[in-house]
Amino acid sequence: MEEILENNRRWAAQSRQADPEFFSRLANGQKPKYLFIGCSDSRVSASAITGTGPGEMFVHRNIANLVVPTDFNLLSVLQYAVEVLKVEMVVVCGHYGCGGVTAAAGDKQYGLIDGWLTGIRDVIRLHETEFSGIQDEAARLRRLVELNVIEQVRNLTKTSIIQNALRGPNPPKLYGLVYDINDGLLKDLQVENESLADLDPIYGIMSAEEKSVAQEASAAFSNS
Repeated sequence: MEEILENNRRWAAQSRQADPEFFSRLANGQKPKYLFIGCSDSRVSASAITGTGPGEMFVHRNIANLVVPTDFNLLSVLQYAVEVLKVEMVVVCGHYGCGGVTAAAGDKQYGLIDGWLTGIRDVIRLHETEFSGIQDEAARLRRLVELNVIEQVRNLTKTSIIQNALRGPNPPKLYGLVYDINDGLLKDLQVENESLADLDPIYGIMSAEEKSVAQEASAAFSNS
């Protein structure tokens, strides 16, 4: 711990020397441009791999960068970032060599985390033909990392938070990226923003205004 504290003191001193107003400016509040949803892997530091500094990126990390609809931690971060901080971009970032993805692709039990990994096994089920058709194991796992990111971006559009934001005047753009630990580069998977019109109707959620209009129309029809 002493090493961490010494590193902190050195960093704080260097930051003040480079910019005397650095900390006072940060203390006035945050206005991040990005929400980064990444993996908890210690090799994948959101700020380090994107070249962003304090105040530029709001971050949520979990095993295998999953967007789980019952994860209130994730949903709370997402809502705050989108509705309060008004981030311009929401990024789901996976990485090749992800231990969670590798574990989900196998048949070994790991304990508590097995329930969490079900989300990745659902991705395998959705893309079973493509996944099973890749003979090389390393290539198969790399593709699963990509498919997982794509599905997690789609999971974002299934939330009422993103659906409401997409109805607004300045909706955030959604991106799916994969980080390659071997060369340090990010790959854009070119995941297109799904509009509400393209969203499977089963995942559509009415806004409060739309629900009120629908209820009024239903009441008018019943009384006619």
